[in-house]
Amino acid sequence: MQVEPVRLVGRTVCLEPLTLEHAPDLWEASDPDYFKLMWSWGGASTLDEFRANVQSVLDIPDWRSFAMVLMETGRAIGSTSYLDIRPAHRALEIGSTWIARPYQGTHVNPENKYLLLRHAFETLDAVRVQLKTDGRNLHSQRAIQKLGALHEGILRKQFILPNGYIRDTV
Repeated sequence: MQVEPVRLVGRTVCLEPLTLEHAPDLWEASDPDYFKLMWSWGGASTLDEFRANVQSVLDIPDWRSFAMVLMETGRAIGSTSYLDIRPAHRALEIGSTWIARPYQGTHVNPENKYLLLRHAFETLDAVRVQLKTDGRNLHSQRAIQKLGALHEGILRKQFILPNGYIRDTV
């Protein structure tokens, strides 16, 4: 399983390989509250700090990150990633997802997950795709349930977040 940068086109959103060029749109679409429970995206108070966050996500080994671009406007409204890519086991995770508030609870999340899942199973020949979230993130847990994902359990004390909090993962 070789996971290369790819463009995935849906009806409403296009998932493009994330680049620093997406930073201004994503900065405008973001809210600092989005990143309180995410270890991969840090907080930022300026566009330059946010651009550095984008670069740090791009620098994570074995990740393929995407900008969610709204087809209607051509503007990035969020980000998602393939992560924990394990080619020998034909497995990966979909995560580190965030979406601008006006698009939360709409068809944007199901469509981008469909594009990622279809690509993973049909093109990459994955046998396992997992979705995980912070145990405190009930909004994300509900969104994952809406996708029809099976709850497999809780990984206790899986991550230490930059603020020192020891995170349980669902």
